[in-house]
Amino acid sequence: MTRITRRALMLSAPALALPGILRAQSNPFAAAARRAQGLDQLHSLTIVKNGETVVAQRVRGPGLDTPVNVKSVSKTVVAALTGAAIDRNELPGLQAKLGDLAPRLIPSGADPRVALLTVENLLTLQAGLERTSGGNYGAWVGSRNWIADALGRPFVAEPGARMLYSTGTTHVLGAVLAEVTGRSLLSLSREWLGAPLGIDIPAWTRDPQGFYMGGNEMALAPIALARFGEMFRLNGMWQGNRVLPSAWVSDSFRARTRSPWSGLGYGLGWFLGNADGARFALARGYGGQVVVVVPDRALTIVITSDPTRPARSQGYFGDLLAMIEQDILPNAPRA
Repeated sequence: MTRITRRALMLSAPALALPGILRAQSNPFAAAARRAQGLDQLHSLTIVKNGETVVAQRVRGPGLDTPVNVKSVSKTVVAALTGAAIDRNELPGLQAKLGDLAPRLIPSGADPRVALLTVENLLTLQAGLERTSGGNYGAWVGSRNWIADALGRPFVAEPGARMLYSTGTTHVLGAVLAEVTGRSLLSLSREWLGAPLGIDIPAWTRDPQGFYMGGNEMALAPIALARFGEMFRLNGMWQGNRVLPSAWVSDSFRARTRSPWSGLGYGLGWFLGNADGARFALARGYGGQVVVVVPDRALTIVITSDPTRPARSQGYFGDLLAMIEQDILPNAPRA
């Protein structure tokens, strides 16, 4: 069980008191906490080392136990739910095809290749369809049927050829989970993740057909995100109970494609990279919502930020990576 130490609790003190407290406690992550103070977009920083919460720092914004919009970290949550569905035999596996699983989701007139899209294509954001994110996002969420809009777009790449970051792709996957189980994504999230992790998962945005949004707008508290990350670090276990199969965790951390923007690899819902001689898995949401899992350092890092401001790879997100690579990983020795 993740423990919050007195040292970590002290790090939640008012900002003006932080530097002195950090020096007094000789916390190895003091430099990270100080850097976090200087990032005006950052709301909170949580660091868990060897199952012990050693930094729990609220810089601004909601408290650490308050659910906040995690934006596209939701994609990583939907990926975890996909693994749980396969483990429960609700889904046949990664190669199962959309046309076999949920044919009613496919709009009339769609390209025949849509029916052949696999669960893996959707999970790895390699569906090949024109993106619904970026400049296309507003029109997509303004459409009358988000799934039909996403699946009715033209193919700009062959399925499985390259990563096309698109919330619509993950939304389709969330709808598939709802279709094959006969239950809402909210219900599945609460039973398969919320209950075993002991975390609150509030209801979030639904599309015009009533499907909970897959890939954006979920709300989780920083403490809940830390438990989610720790469960992956512990190969799918939490407090002695199995939440996800260990094989799913290993498969999630195997790169299948690469982000054209950050250059990071991408597995099953996780960005993948290397820094300070350590491999890490990273869930990323708009504005700077971040969960980082570093198994061989027994480390989980959670960052929440202002969800209304962009966090580009060459901007604020780059600043966060610099903090992780320069101030956190070098001070987290190999487990």
